[in-house]
Amino acid sequence: MAVKGSSEGSVFYNKQRKCFCAQYREYDVKTGTMKKKTKSFKTQEEAKKYIQSIMYQKENSLFIEHNGIPLCEFMKSNLKTKLNTEQIKPTQFSRVMRTIEQIEKLPIGSKNIDKITTEELQSTINYYKDLSKSSIAKIYQLYNQTFKMAFNKGYLTRNPMTNVIKPKSLKKTKKVRALTFDEQQNFTNWLLDKNINNCRYKNVFLIQMYMGLRVGEVLALTLDDIDLKNRKMRVRRTLTTDENNAIIMGETTKTESGKRVLSVPDYLYPHIIEQMKFAELQENNEEKLLFKPERQRYTRRTNVNSELKRILKINFNIEDISTHSLRHTYCTRCIEAGIDPMVVASLLGQSDIDMVYNVYTDIQEKFKTNELAKINKYYLTNNLISNDTFIPDDMER
Repeated sequence: MAVKGSSEGSVFYNKQRKCFCAQYREYDVKTGTMKKKTKSFKTQEEAKKYIQSIMYQKENSLFIEHNGIPLCEFMKSNLKTKLNTEQIKPTQFSRVMRTIEQIEKLPIGSKNIDKITTEELQSTINYYKDLSKSSIAKIYQLYNQTFKMAFNKGYLTRNPMTNVIKPKSLKKTKKVRALTFDEQQNFTNWLLDKNINNCRYKNVFLIQMYMGLRVGEVLALTLDDIDLKNRKMRVRRTLTTDENNAIIMGETTKTESGKRVLSVPDYLYPHIIEQMKFAELQENNEEKLLFKPERQRYTRRTNVNSELKRILKINFNIEDISTHSLRHTYCTRCIEAGIDPMVVASLLGQSDIDMVYNVYTDIQEKFKTNELAKINKYYLTNNLISNDTFIPDDMER
């Protein structure tokens, strides 16, 4: 049975307009009738390719439903296919879906893909220049993949994204700050003075600060992940979210390199035992989670982050630290202690070493400044240069 609107089109030369025309019939969803459509081209080849693309589009169920293939509907369809074929994880699905929902609010979102021009795409992409560099990169990649797929499937005669330039971010990169040595010491002493009953995330914070785990990795730990005899901790999973943004236990860590076995520091050992004893006595803890909330199945990462911010604000007047900062704190202390950056990246389960090298560079600058202060002091001590250095009049002005 023929699909509505799937009849072959035709190409002819219009002498009056001096151009080639592609003529085809299109099903009108509103009226339920077929309508004749004509589009002009400079060459016969372009017109033929367009007719071919229309025929390919009409094989797509989206075309029949919407009388065309709207950009965001096509994006959603592709995303669901990737999820169903396990090319992406549920977490990535929900994150990309949120981006698509934002695109839907723009005029381009409901426009059919074959009607979108390079100029429209460039203007739309420029709209995101106030976002961070990484956010722009992800959005640009989404548009790129969408139109590349549409072109490969034969829905387009040319890819309008080919000449679209990714804009530079106007947003200043905000560095994740680590706790200073003194801040870490004060916070640690405060935590050690508390028990789990009056500071439920005490050991989450300690594990992050002194072993460098991501907060989702800490909250996914079970009693079976702790080897008390050999003082080892196995990191193999992380808490994440599904396509409906519900918390689930991930099958693995954030990245493949995130899977690791770490030595438990001697000073952390008694607190790990404390947490294990607490977890063993908890009711409804069939999964043997090390950090099981009372009423829910899993602990929300946002709850841990909010509690950390509250504690630091009230007790130490610190406002710019998050749970991710605790991981950076561990990284910073490792670099300060002289551990090789590649080893630090391995301890952190970090596939991208850029974060470690950024911390390493910052610390090197700090050390460089301190070392330069020594030579300046040496000059002054040995009278190689006077404190009352002569400054010419024209310099003073």
